[in-house]
Amino acid sequence: MYEPIRTKSVHRMADDDQNRFPHRSREEELDIQLAGHLAALLAVTDELGDTAAADRIAQQVARLRGAPPARHAGLTGADPCALHRRAHALAGRALVVAASRADTAVAILAAERMDAHTAALDEGSLVGTP
Repeated sequence: MYEPIRTKSVHRMADDDQNRFPHRSREEELDIQLAGHLAALLAVTDELGDTAAADRIAQQVARLRGAPPARHAGLTGADPCALHRRAHALAGRALVVAASRADTAVAILAAERMDAHTAALDEGSLVGTP
């Protein structure tokens, strides 16, 4: 009833395109994501003036990226409580990614930073109370 197809299709399979371009592995994607979270945390940590913690974060970013990170050049004058909240959130994101890629060193560093920012936020809320 139907006539068979006699010519080659003008359409290509989707798999053909995948072999032409290099793709990153899951581990490489997690490394990139983790380095990004840590670089953002580094910027906030530099702004807060915690050079010891910033240096530790910078070492991990350099390890993940293979090059030293750009350091925060100027101050924004943002509220310290807001900076601590942002840093806490960034450290939490870094912790999640570090745990998923089983990077113990970064996971420990991120957990320590979360604790430090939680303590700073608790001290900040106590300062305002009589």
